[in-house]
Amino acid sequence: MASSYVFRNGKELLDRCKEHKMPIWEVVLNYEIQLSGKDKDYVFKMLGDRLTVMMEGIAATLDKPEMSPSKMAGKSAPIIQKVLKDWKKWENKLMMNEDAVKAMLGAIATGENNARMGVILAFPTAGAAGVLPGVIFGSRDKLKLTQDQMVKMMLTGAGIGIIVANTATLSGAAGGCQAEIGTATAMGAAALTEVRGGKPETCLHAASLSLKNMLGLVCDPIGGLVEVPCIKRNAFGAMYSFTGSDLALMGIESFVPFDEVVVALRSIGDMMSPKLRETALGGLAVSPTGLKVAKKMGLIQISTNPCSK
Repeated sequence: MASSYVFRNGKELLDRCKEHKMPIWEVVLNYEIQLSGKDKDYVFKMLGDRLTVMMEGIAATLDKPEMSPSKMAGKSAPIIQKVLKDWKKWENKLMMNEDAVKAMLGAIATGENNARMGVILAFPTAGAAGVLPGVIFGSRDKLKLTQDQMVKMMLTGAGIGIIVANTATLSGAAGGCQAEIGTATAMGAAALTEVRGGKPETCLHAASLSLKNMLGLVCDPIGGLVEVPCIKRNAFGAMYSFTGSDLALMGIESFVPFDEVVVALRSIGDMMSPKLRETALGGLAVSPTGLKVAKKMGLIQISTNPCSK
């Protein structure tokens, strides 16, 4: 019988890595091969095509910025792009370095592309689609990443996403924004750690450190649209990925193991009011500004929403 590459949680993922003497990305690759029946070339081609979608989405937003139909999104990416073009002017004014600003740009540009009905890769969801592209966009120049390395980052990130999906949820409607951008942040942290030479255990520490600081984050989109606060949260998620990865590579470990962090995510989501889980009935969605925008666009009728009872 062929060796199994299947895993359902972090412990089993580390067991597979040790058993097969493989990094996370390679275990996930073989997991996909085992489940789908496809070969390595097919999987790399498939993910390479999806990588192209991510990068072309960023480029499309930067080449031709435009506002979303709601007028809530579309201004931020051009501002950050201008800062990067004038980097010498801004270098000593900002605490973040150029790579971090690029990551924020990639994350926000992806979200703004989504808001104007552009093509994105839901990785793991549409609302959190900017985090991993931001991490890759921000690190590729400094690390001189090849396409294969970026595909391997996607595989590493997917491994983390598989664990969260199996144990908890990736849905904002079920678990709040912690389940969407929180998971994406953990995925980005692990991916960035492994591509820089981190061991599987170090990658899970990076994921834990990042995800712990997203626990409790509610999903409160104004008007029910994936724009405010979602898009800018992706930029913060990318920065959490950078921070978690750097801390883990320094040798900082998460006191709470990754599997326990994911269980905590699930339990917090279960305790969260439906008004804070993508229904646009709580938080920023019912702020005076949020209600004004929703009313103007006819986006939501709170009195007729069953979750408002």
